[in-house]
Amino acid sequence: MPEQLYGIRHHGPGSARAVVAALAAQRPDILLVEGPPEAEDLLRWVADERLEPPVALLGYATDDPRRAGFWPFAVFSPEWQAIRWAARHDVPVRFFDLPYAYRLGAADDARGADVAPGPVGGPEADSPPTSGPAGDGASTDSPTGAGSPTDDPAGGGAAGPATGGADPETPRRPVDPIGELAAAAGYDDPERWWEDVVEHRGAPAFPAIAEAMAAIRESSVEDPDDLLREAHMRTVLRQVRRTHDDIAVVCGAWHVPALARKVPASADAALLKGRRKAKVTFTWVPWTYGRLASWQGYAAGVRSPGWYHHLFTSGDEVVARWLVAAAGVLRDEGVPASSAHVIEATRLAETLATLRGRPLAGLTELTDASGSVLCEGDPLRLELIGRRLVVGERLGAVPEDMPAVPLARDLAAQQKSLRLKPEALDREVDLDLRQDVHLGRSRLLHRLRVLGVPWGEPDARRRGSGTFREQWRLRWQPEFAVRLVEASAHGTTVASAATAAVAASARAAGSLAEVTALVEVCLLADLGDAYPPVLRALDTRAALDSDVAHLMAAVPALVRTLRYGDVRRSELGGLTEVTAGLLARIRAGLPAAVNGLSGDAARELRTHLDAVHAAVNLLDDDEQGRWLDTLASVADRDGLPGLLAGRLVRLLYDAGRLERAEVRRRMGLPLTTGVTPADGAAWVEGFLGGGGLLLVHDDALLTLVDEWLTGIPADSFTEVLPLLRRTFGGFAAGERRSIADRVTADGRGGDDDRSGPAAAAIGLDLDHDRAAAVLPTLGALLGREIR
Repeated sequence: MPEQLYGIRHHGPGSARAVVAALAAQRPDILLVEGPPEAEDLLRWVADERLEPPVALLGYATDDPRRAGFWPFAVFSPEWQAIRWAARHDVPVRFFDLPYAYRLGAADDARGADVAPGPVGGPEADSPPTSGPAGDGASTDSPTGAGSPTDDPAGGGAAGPATGGADPETPRRPVDPIGELAAAAGYDDPERWWEDVVEHRGAPAFPAIAEAMAAIRESSVEDPDDLLREAHMRTVLRQVRRTHDDIAVVCGAWHVPALARKVPASADAALLKGRRKAKVTFTWVPWTYGRLASWQGYAAGVRSPGWYHHLFTSGDEVVARWLVAAAGVLRDEGVPASSAHVIEATRLAETLATLRGRPLAGLTELTDASGSVLCEGDPLRLELIGRRLVVGERLGAVPEDMPAVPLARDLAAQQKSLRLKPEALDREVDLDLRQDVHLGRSRLLHRLRVLGVPWGEPDARRRGSGTFREQWRLRWQPEFAVRLVEASAHGTTVASAATAAVAASARAAGSLAEVTALVEVCLLADLGDAYPPVLRALDTRAALDSDVAHLMAAVPALVRTLRYGDVRRSELGGLTEVTAGLLARIRAGLPAAVNGLSGDAARELRTHLDAVHAAVNLLDDDEQGRWLDTLASVADRDGLPGLLAGRLVRLLYDAGRLERAEVRRRMGLPLTTGVTPADGAAWVEGFLGGGGLLLVHDDALLTLVDEWLTGIPADSFTEVLPLLRRTFGGFAAGERRSIADRVTADGRGGDDDRSGPAAAAIGLDLDHDRAAAVLPTLGALLGREIR
């Protein structure tokens, strides 16, 4: 019998059921599926129960893994179900779409000719179109991010790379076929129309859908990429006819009219002639329903993969089972949802379906019923149901012995040994580095970040007590599979690849700060073999960089590494000598660096001073003594900017190098009538910045500051007030209140008078007359008299 063409919607559960039923009735000799021919050897894995959808075929250029594409499959994908049926019944399966090698080869030609390959939604211009799971892919930075932003249920030409002979400026097909059919039927929502005529009514009529697609294609602009793909499909179909009599073809419904059309073989051969092929590699990788959703930018995706999964797997009682699951989601978050809620929501959903003339309550009715009954009108609860159920948070799985690069195998082994399973949803992990397993997890996560695989992100919002604790937020993304392939160029294990990557970054680093950051990376990731090249680069950069600010910026990370490295049991090598040498250069260059600075430069140097001072306090007494000697010598120099002079005095006082009487003397020098108020304010900012407890406990200093403030002329006070507000505004609220109480208690104002200069400086000034003027209006707003 002639071949049977089954035009399906990619990821349509109704199409999946219909295809399986049709194949069972036909019992073909061979099955052709729209997909990359290079991946045919991987089809045998579909029969393996360990390959759990959602999964995707990953194809990439062997010589450049960054050029990659994905072909995703869900359990409700018609292609997946067709291949599973063929595996169970020993029917051979072939992928017959245009080879991915041709697409990459065409992109190479386009680059060689300086022609843009076409829009693909990411930085890599070689990505295949994303019009469906069997024949579609995306760039590495946006795995499903190419093509039309609308759904392409029938699986036709989404925007993709221009292929040889095609004009890159040729307009793409401007229509959504399902949207056109829905509009013709009087629907404003294509998803709703598809549910009504296919998902809720059983098997679709393949001939009717093919006829509808043919009518739409007659009035549409043809996509050159579609024409090329269909020429190859017809060529393969002719070859198969020679050896098989009973053929089944499963492809996007958009392609059915082109495959049924009589086209001379010579015409197809001419279109395919001269195609350049690149070398490609394929494997299976886990996928997620979040990446399958069309709102993620996947042109052939569906808006509600979780709902379609439910439709395909639940069998009967679709509505009730869905609402039970929705109630379970709310209960998991502590929201009460009883069986009575579920019963009433079910009744409401079915009533809405009847009123709207639908054969069965669909997602729209279930969403309305859930929002009204289960969520009681709360949009946040409804959003939670949408994320957990409508889209779904399912991550597929692949067998451990799946063909993969050695780096991916090593990662899988470590994930298993450390009991750190990849998951599609966010997961918070609290690590105690004193435990071997937790320490191993931390090292693995840091090493993966070095390789550009940020499976875990440090959670800065949750800080544990002690240096032995780390908090992470984990979420596995499908595109990490591509990045692992890219990183495999550095090594065959996670540790060796991360070591090589850090060493390469050290050699290519353009600044001292970049190299310093790598030192801390080596500590966090426990990359002992990377220390020698990093330390050599650090020593070289430190010797060549004469900017004291750059040297100071490098110190804190180095000292943290020295101080806390023992928690991670890391070998620090020659880091102590490098850090000591860096501090020696800073001490030698600091006296010259503080002269002739602008206000902004002085502020930047003060920040570096604070950071280095805090870091040095973590080192031994000898290093601290040498640092304080340097600060003391610099503080005695003339011509220091007021900001730095005040800061140096404060650091020396906190370290016990200056007596309180000496501090009062030094403060009195800039706070005299002979010094401009702006310079005095800068000195005060440098001295008091970071905390005001000193003024709370030292009456003499408080008196000195208050007398200086009261002596500032009125015209100058307005000028320095912003500087003072910036200084005092950094104090804690309790410190500011205590200072204000001390000022008023000492007779520098009445009991309730906080309108003096000191109070104004700390932001507690109050104009009683102006405040009273608003009381009548406030009383009118509140409906009562305000006194």
